Amino acid sequence: MSEEISNIKVPPQDIEAEKSLLGSLMLEKEAITKVADIIHAEDFYKRNHQYIYQAIEDLFASGEPVDLISVASKLKEINYLDNLGGTAYLTELINTVPTASHVLTYAKIVKKKRVLRDLIEAGSEIQLMGYKENEDPDDLLDSAEKKIFGITQKNLTQSFLPIKPYLEEAFERIDRMSKQKGATRGVATGFKGLDSILSGLQKSDLIVLAARPSMGKSSLALDIAKNVALNEKLPVGIFSLEMSKDQLIDRLISSESNIDSWKIRQGMLSTIKGPCKGIKCSCFSSISIV
Repeated sequence: MSEEISNIKVPPQDIEAEKSLLGSLMLEKEAITKVADIIHAEDFYKRNHQYIYQAIEDLFASGEPVDLISVASKLKEINYLDNLGGTAYLTELINTVPTASHVLTYAKIVKKKRVLRDLIEAGSEIQLMGYKENEDPDDLLDSAEKKIFGITQKNLTQSFLPIKPYLEEAFERIDRMSKQKGATRGVATGFKGLDSILSGLQKSDLIVLAARPSMGKSSLALDIAKNVALNEKLPVGIFSLEMSKDQLIDRLISSESNIDSWKIRQGMLSTIKGPCKGIKCSCFSSISIV
């Protein structure tokens, strides 16, 4: 039992994967291009391996070849070659793997262990926060969220992607749209003129509505949100720094019922008549207002 507890307390690591990764990088000069956007020196558990990878990364960044001789020379420049066992240890790393074909697999293992270690560290710090009874709980929660969010941010990577499958996907999409007259590529806003220009709202787009004060920016944004929720049956989140949820709801009801928003705010109507009455009004429940 004590042995099991002792093993649990050892930080997650895979020294063999680290050695195989470094060996692969020195074995094939192009291998570094496959993992440079995934792995960083601090991802290695063993300190010696951090220095070796940093040397490899520096050589790659300066356009120099990455091999046994160049890495040994780089480590010698910073007086660290002897500390890790000299050229003999670098040779041992290269002999660990027959080819560099699995370099990406080794990199993912090393990265996974780093994430687990970061989670343990963050968890320990968050646990200590729980004992700070004099601190504001909201501030503590904010700090805890930042620590976890920091881990996710460090591990967001985007590798180079082959274009062929995306070209095929694009051709299929274009062909499909050509057969459906009036089809919109993105999410339709409900305004034909705007949709013809933008082809709907695209997932990757950041669209800014800009105009002078009192020109109808908020009304247009709410109309788009309403149309997407009603017509496209998609949930919509509205974040407003200038209007309360009551004001937003009043505007939505006014827009859908064609009743002056001032009358709605003043409560001058005993009942609301028009398109908003009945089942259509219930669709507002699909709009999330924050």
